[in-house]
Amino acid sequence: MDDVPTLFLLIALGLLLLVVAFSSGTEVAMLSANRYRIRNRAERGEHSARILEGLLAKPDDWLSANLIVLTLASAGVTTIATILAVRSGHRYALLLPTLVVPTMMLVFCELAPKIFAAVHADRVALGAAWTYRVLVALSRPGVSLANWAAYALLRVFGVVQGRTQSDSNLSADELRTVVAESGPLVPQRHRQMLLSILDLERATVNDIMIPRQEIAGINLEHDWDQILEQLRTTPHTRLPVYQDDIDEMVGLLHMKRVAQELARGTLDRNRLEEIARAREPYFVPEGTSLTVQLANFQRNRRRFAIVVDEYGDVMGLVTLEDLLEEIVGEFTSDPATAAHRDVLREAPGTYIINASATNRALNRTLGWSLPTDGPKTLNGLLLEQLETIPPAGTVLRVGTHEFEVLQIADNAIRTVRVREITDAGRSRRLQPGA
Repeated sequence: MDDVPTLFLLIALGLLLLVVAFSSGTEVAMLSANRYRIRNRAERGEHSARILEGLLAKPDDWLSANLIVLTLASAGVTTIATILAVRSGHRYALLLPTLVVPTMMLVFCELAPKIFAAVHADRVALGAAWTYRVLVALSRPGVSLANWAAYALLRVFGVVQGRTQSDSNLSADELRTVVAESGPLVPQRHRQMLLSILDLERATVNDIMIPRQEIAGINLEHDWDQILEQLRTTPHTRLPVYQDDIDEMVGLLHMKRVAQELARGTLDRNRLEEIARAREPYFVPEGTSLTVQLANFQRNRRRFAIVVDEYGDVMGLVTLEDLLEEIVGEFTSDPATAAHRDVLREAPGTYIINASATNRALNRTLGWSLPTDGPKTLNGLLLEQLETIPPAGTVLRVGTHEFEVLQIADNAIRTVRVREITDAGRSRRLQPGA
């Protein structure tokens, strides 16, 4: 090396420093690149993204190639700096390889490139993809030898090649975090819909079903004039038909068929029962998750299911529309009622609520935090707290809300007035007029 011109050594030193900076920065970029964004660009046909995706799928190859290049370049920098220091003959020349060059490498070849690469990870990684593809090909023998030596050492600690598992797949909770933190990339409404889809697995038909006592149906034992009036005024397109008790289900009635019979003047009690029996009710067990039920609705081409318990008794009714509302929110054309059909805003911080509304729906609509691991409806929650059927006027405080019972019917709370309060007191019962 004594006969190598100093100018050539200086140029070589600068080039090796650039190699170190490239190696350090691109390593951070490759490790920080958004794999899902890269995959999306690869699927759109970007060649660099395809190459990068292939490299990221085999990190052992490009990491080993990068380490070989980084090690050789760092060793070359130290060697050339030492030769230049010796040639100068200055008394403090040895500070060049021991202090000056390491400081330059730390600032300009390590910190600065890594910070830049971390901020622009995808762009830097895509730009370096072609270079790494060539490096991996050229360093294949060295990479194989290095990997063999590395795994030989790791066997001592119980790490066996080929037994590692990829952790690139996201769990449901991790995916929720990704969606929640997507920011302006995903509009708020779309983000809420995605989170609602992920939450379907946590909810069951019990959480959204119309309870047994709220089911609108046709009782064939009722007076015929009463049945006709119910058919003419019902807002529903499908009605369950039963004999005296809803557990004695006969079938389902589609109002389109009824309208045709009414138009022809051929509808009587027997014909009504005949139409209902032509469509057997679809029963589902309680506790069925909403994701499973959505698939069942699609597979069976049904929009209407009766929820039953382990004894076969009817617990409630769930429809496809109820399930879809869990994803997209309430179906309504009236902006004044867009919040929830069971909620009426009486004044700021005060609401009149149908007590059959589910706690889960109220939490989602009003941003409350009512407990959902016990009773599913507001009526059930209040009765559990009170441990008795209260008279109208009873006031109950639960957390940061005060509930005033307005109406009682059929041994259940029908409507309540809810006021938001500032101090979160313990749940307590107040007698009417208190």
